[in-house]
Amino acid sequence: MIADERAGILVVDDMEDNLIALEAVLGSLNEPIVRARSGEEAMKALLRRRFAVVLLDIRMPGMDGFETAANIKRLDQTKDVPIIFLTGAEEDAGYAFRGYATGAADYLTKPFDPWVLRAKVNVFLELHRKNQQLQTLLAREQEDFSELSKRLAGLEDHLSEEPVDVATLREEARELRRLLSRAERSY
Repeated sequence: MIADERAGILVVDDMEDNLIALEAVLGSLNEPIVRARSGEEAMKALLRRRFAVVLLDIRMPGMDGFETAANIKRLDQTKDVPIIFLTGAEEDAGYAFRGYATGAADYLTKPFDPWVLRAKVNVFLELHRKNQQLQTLLAREQEDFSELSKRLAGLEDHLSEEPVDVATLREEARELRRLLSRAERSY
C-alpha cells in the first residue's frame, strides 16, 4: 500500500450520475476522490492505496454494498477504513441495521443533504490526518527509545572497562539526558 497522507475518498456506485453528484459535493474538500463502479473495483482500489473513508452504495450488480463492506472489514489492511453507506430512501428499513452490523460507520439515504455528507466525510478525513500524525509521533518515539537503549548499553560497556574513562562517561550521560529530554517533549 502506498503511504499517502492525503489518503482521499473512495466513492462506489454503479450509477454514473451518482458518482458525478458525489464528486461535485465532495470536490470542495480538496482531497483525492477515486471512483469505483462495483464492489470488485472498490476492492482493487483499496488494495492499491489508502483511503480515509469509503462512500458505498448498497444496491449494485454483482457484489453489493454489504458484501463489499464485509470484504473490506475482513482484510487487515482495510479493516479500519470507515464506510458510509448510501442508499435510496425507498430501501428496506432493515438495511440500516444490516449496514451497521456489517461495520459501517454511518448510513445515509438518497437524496442526501450535501452539507451533511460533506461534514461527515470531513470528520473522517480529519480523523485520518490525526491518525497519520500519531503514527509519525509513535515512530519517532520508538526511534528515540531505541537510541536510548543503544546508548545505555554502550554506557554499561564503558562502566565495565578498566580503567574507567570518566570524561567519556560524562559525555555519554549528557547525550542520554539530551535524548531523554527530547523524548519527554514529545509527550
